[in-house]
Amino acid sequence: MSKPSLPEIQPPAAAKPSREQAEEAVRTLLAWAGDDPARAGLTNTPRRVTDAFSELFSGYACDPAAELARTFEDVSGYSDMILLRDVRLESHCEHHLAPFSGLAHVAYLPDRRVVGLSRMARIVDIFARRLQVQESLTAQIAETIQQALQPQGAAVMILARHKCMAFHDTNQPDAIMETTHFTGVFNEDTHWRQRFIDAVRAPARL
Repeated sequence: MSKPSLPEIQPPAAAKPSREQAEEAVRTLLAWAGDDPARAGLTNTPRRVTDAFSELFSGYACDPAAELARTFEDVSGYSDMILLRDVRLESHCEHHLAPFSGLAHVAYLPDRRVVGLSRMARIVDIFARRLQVQESLTAQIAETIQQALQPQGAAVMILARHKCMAFHDTNQPDAIMETTHFTGVFNEDTHWRQRFIDAVRAPARL
């Protein structure tokens, strides 16, 4: 007789370091780089770096799905693609902590419910303000919209330049990375997918 399987035990989540510990870690890195953390020009650097990290990585403290909780159903029968183009994003690569920046294009085909445009931009910003790779960032935005709004489909394209591409062993600072992620009709129907791609690549006419 086989023994019953035991439930998997998950290790406890690591406690978040205190601000004092974070500042001490910055001092350690400054010393490792070869400088003196106690010299006049660097005494306040640990505090400034910690303040900067609090802003740059504020996405960890936000719930992206909650941003899409308030929706509207009275749209006078509108049922076509909703596209928000040219959303600026600033993020950091999880491999080197090097910044990458660019534009996100976000679309969905509603099924009764729509959401305010500022909320779509907010979703981009929340995920961008976490350590990321661009592929994951693209998928997270699309999948969150799909799960929260339950549209007929969602589509996201991101074009970004990565600072790590300027490192001496690569030396391609002008290279642009393009990623896409599609759900629902955008994934299943080439017509809708092409409509999205054509729309984001067309010149803006404002």
